[in-house]
Amino acid sequence: MKERTKLLLIVGVFAAAYYVPWGHPVIRQSGLEAFMMLQEYAREHVLTCLIPAFFIAGAIAVFVSQASVLKYFGAQAGKILSYSVASVSGTILAVCSCTVLPLFAGIYTRGAGIGPATAFLYSGPAINVLAITLTAKILGWQLGLARAVGAVIFAIVTGLLMALIFRKDDAARTAGQIYVPEEDAKERTLLQDTLYIGTMVLILVFAAFAKPAPGATGLWPAIFAVKWYITVALLIVLGFMVKSWFTGDERKSWIESTWGFMKQIFPLLAGGVIVAGFMLGRPGHPALIPEQWIASLLGGNSFTANFIAALAGALMYFATLTEVPILQGLLGSGMGQGPALALLLAGPALSLPNMLVIGSVMGVKKTATFCGIIVVMSTIAGMLYGTWVA
Repeated sequence: MKERTKLLLIVGVFAAAYYVPWGHPVIRQSGLEAFMMLQEYAREHVLTCLIPAFFIAGAIAVFVSQASVLKYFGAQAGKILSYSVASVSGTILAVCSCTVLPLFAGIYTRGAGIGPATAFLYSGPAINVLAITLTAKILGWQLGLARAVGAVIFAIVTGLLMALIFRKDDAARTAGQIYVPEEDAKERTLLQDTLYIGTMVLILVFAAFAKPAPGATGLWPAIFAVKWYITVALLIVLGFMVKSWFTGDERKSWIESTWGFMKQIFPLLAGGVIVAGFMLGRPGHPALIPEQWIASLLGGNSFTANFIAALAGALMYFATLTEVPILQGLLGSGMGQGPALALLLAGPALSLPNMLVIGSVMGVKKTATFCGIIVVMSTIAGMLYGTWVA
């Protein structure tokens, strides 16, 4: 951290401590909500979502060859293959906008082009089969279908636009990575590496498997009932792989890489969650910006209503699947169908904590462009959907 940044941080903390009227009931409630949201996030998502994601990111950075990343996700890779894989990755990863960050950082720092990397960044939390199913069941099949189709299109279009806008930067960034020297021979096979990372992905999927709605029947509640047995079994298998297939130095490198991602992401993530909680609070709990203010602005299908919905969704933090009950409440308060879709397309993929971390990985300019593309497309999609259902 630069000395100037440290100075600005100290001045900002001092100014907040000196000038903010902490004794005001609304400010005190907002402060409580900030730390209640942080506690909720720590209890429900750090151990089951973020920690597995950090270990996957560390494994990608250490054990996945740069040549493989460049082959499938590099700036020069075939667009059909790279964007197809990136845009549907969320169908197996039931993760939120923050949990996907270590995975994105892993493939981006390993040499992935900004187009496929940002397509993956959007699709991870947005194209979530469980969330789309719950949306269709509770909010209606039309909204569920619109969300599924819109999310896939958004992932591809966002990636293509980012690749087009930053094509020169991407070319300069990967110029020294195209000719990758041949790697030293290793004892593990490609199949072993695939099984190793695949096992960690399954651990993430089952550990973060969401609780089904009350009264739900079928495969979803059946899997939820045994998810910890499956997770423990996978952890035992992973332990066997790590002990049998990797040397001590390789295990050490994996841990060091994982710790590097944690140091980079955790502080920004915690700070972002606190700010989001202070401004918006948890669902049903008032904070600085009352929920009724948002609901009152989101009726109808005007450009303003859709834009506010997309912008509010981009700033708010949604844990996996929580956007559905939040929207259910907002729709009951008079929110229009178009703004509902706009929030669904922008909300799960973006959040204030998410933006802070993305900025540290690929820079403020690229992050602002990425967020702007999603907000604009969400606004347009909401208006089109609102017109169609009307």
